[in-house]
Amino acid sequence: MPKTSARLLALLSLLQARRDWPGALLAERLDISPRTVRRDVDRLRELGYPIAAFKGPDGGYRLEAGAELPPLLFDDEQAVALAVALRIATTTGAGIEEAAARALTTVRQVMPARLRRRIDTLQVTAVERPAARPGPQADSNVLMVLAAAVHAREVLRFDHAPASTPGAGADDGPAALPRRRVQPHHLVTWGGRWYLVAFDLDRDDWRTFRADRITPRTPTGPRFTPRELPGGTVAAFVSAGFRGSQGSGDWPCRGEVILDLPASAVSRHTHDGVVEELGPDRCRLVLGSWSWAGLAAAVGRFDADIEVVGPAELRDAFARLAHRYANAAAGS
Repeated sequence: MPKTSARLLALLSLLQARRDWPGALLAERLDISPRTVRRDVDRLRELGYPIAAFKGPDGGYRLEAGAELPPLLFDDEQAVALAVALRIATTTGAGIEEAAARALTTVRQVMPARLRRRIDTLQVTAVERPAARPGPQADSNVLMVLAAAVHAREVLRFDHAPASTPGAGADDGPAALPRRRVQPHHLVTWGGRWYLVAFDLDRDDWRTFRADRITPRTPTGPRFTPRELPGGTVAAFVSAGFRGSQGSGDWPCRGEVILDLPASAVSRHTHDGVVEELGPDRCRLVLGSWSWAGLAAAVGRFDADIEVVGPAELRDAFARLAHRYANAAAGS
């Protein structure tokens, strides 16, 4: 029979792997008697693990949630996955960077040497996109309040601080009301920032709010029946909002050009554009952007001759940019 400590760890590992374990099956897996299983369960309870017994033909045990977090047991793959997740937590914008670093140190300290070597070999450097100023951090406590309201489907009241410069897709302009009353639907992260997707009851429309500008008010309101989100999925809705397409799901400006470049060379540098091969060194590109000038500039980055198929707004945007570039080249 294994030593008591080894048996307890093996029993704990099994209890974490599935919800319900018949006592006879535990005894068989651990190669011990049902009486020893009962004694080991009592020992784990003394250590703080909330293990409940259930009756029935296959009476057994289940590991439940308790008042405090007891020590957890991870297998090799779980431990490596947890360490990798903690390494990249600094880019989440959730205000948990210090806690994640401390958690990684704790996890690594108790890892066996073979796993520590794997973690140390896998050096993940989280690099955020450069910005003109540091991005605001969302308060982790606020995120928990928002997530709880989403889960409970309860009307949420909060103050939403306006921004001096509105962001694309977020309802944060100077005219934003200081007090909002919404039906929260999704908590999402985009580009290192957190947003709340909700139906604004006072404006009778969908809105996306920056979580770092939200100050929740308690208590939350009555429960509600979720509405159908425009676009079908939260990903489609948020993407459309940041494109400024106002629910259409597409870019507000979309044009078509022909480039004197191979399709393979163009497709590597277009994320959601459509590239069609017209010949060995010629292709058709359909691309979208927030503005016609932005679309013209995006196409102009390809070092090749351009033929504008349409629409006329794109052709006019090329003419305006050509005038500006000519002035810049002349030094005026």
